[in-house]
Amino acid sequence: MSETILELHGIYKSFDGTPVLKGIGLQVERGEFITLLGSSGCGKTTTLRIIAGLEAPDQGRVLLEGKDMTDVEPNKRDVNTVFQSYALFPHMNVEQNVGYALKLRKRPKGEIKEEVKKMLELVQLSGFEKRKPAELSGGQKQRVAIARSLINRPKILLLDEPLGALDLQLRRQMQQELKRLQKKLGITFIYITHDQEEALNMSDRIAVMRDGQFDQIGTPSQVYDSPRTAYVARFVGEANIVRGTVGAVSGDRVEFLGAGGKAAFLRRGRQFTPGGPAALAVRGEQAQALPGKEGPGLPGVVKEKSFAGGMLRIAVELAGGEEFICRRHGIDSELAPGDAVRVTWEPDQACPVEGEEEQT
Repeated sequence: MSETILELHGIYKSFDGTPVLKGIGLQVERGEFITLLGSSGCGKTTTLRIIAGLEAPDQGRVLLEGKDMTDVEPNKRDVNTVFQSYALFPHMNVEQNVGYALKLRKRPKGEIKEEVKKMLELVQLSGFEKRKPAELSGGQKQRVAIARSLINRPKILLLDEPLGALDLQLRRQMQQELKRLQKKLGITFIYITHDQEEALNMSDRIAVMRDGQFDQIGTPSQVYDSPRTAYVARFVGEANIVRGTVGAVSGDRVEFLGAGGKAAFLRRGRQFTPGGPAALAVRGEQAQALPGKEGPGLPGVVKEKSFAGGMLRIAVELAGGEEFICRRHGIDSELAPGDAVRVTWEPDQACPVEGEEEQT
């Protein structure tokens, strides 16, 4: 059975009268890799700093293994942090940087040397012991910072956008390395990023933050395939949001009435009343733009098409003026700008969502 290692209860925090966190709550299981995902200013880093003890909440409690740590000093919490800036000591070599925490604890020199050796093997930096930070690449510096934070086996490792300064190829490589390390050591990782790809690739669960609150907490597949709000649907995977009204309701199948056309979706546990409003999230790769005006679907006109990343992107302007993006594999389509089309999807591929999609 899972075991809760960290709990946040009703955390509020303001700076200069401006609310940054608005009563958030979170429960993290031992050995879990959980990511706080959101745009700049949503409260991710403040949450991490409160967990670390570097900031005090205005209200609320932080529990570590059931013990109230809200007012406990940072150095008395069994938590370490890895920063984007690496924060290595420039005058120390790799071996000294990694072993610094054990030196502060006055561990024997032989023991420190052996533990440093093990950590450098773990992060694949054996043979780099005598190098100074200035002699390392960005990826190597980040590995040193991670090894230094892990050497005393903290209960929780906090990672504040640690890969943000790396180029795309190295960042993807380090994503896999971090996940491998986390699973090997069994340490709880709490990771923050604004990069949805990182979150989807690495996490056991994702907590999507917006404006000091959690919009949704769930597994990557739950957040991607069943977004709760329009914001989550837009932010994680760039879904189309279409708005209309409810037509006939038959069991779990609901008729969707958009501008000039009809489609359908499944209720997914929610109640809908004929004539009431409905907002749907539809992924571009799960929709089709079919030629012609007649038949089921939402009518529109092809505005443009482009190719990127192995996918053809077809932008359609719906009859109500909204843009709808369809994506498909391949480099071309018989459709051309100006063609009349109908946008369709299977009922189980449209997810009803709440709220507005604007990112605040």
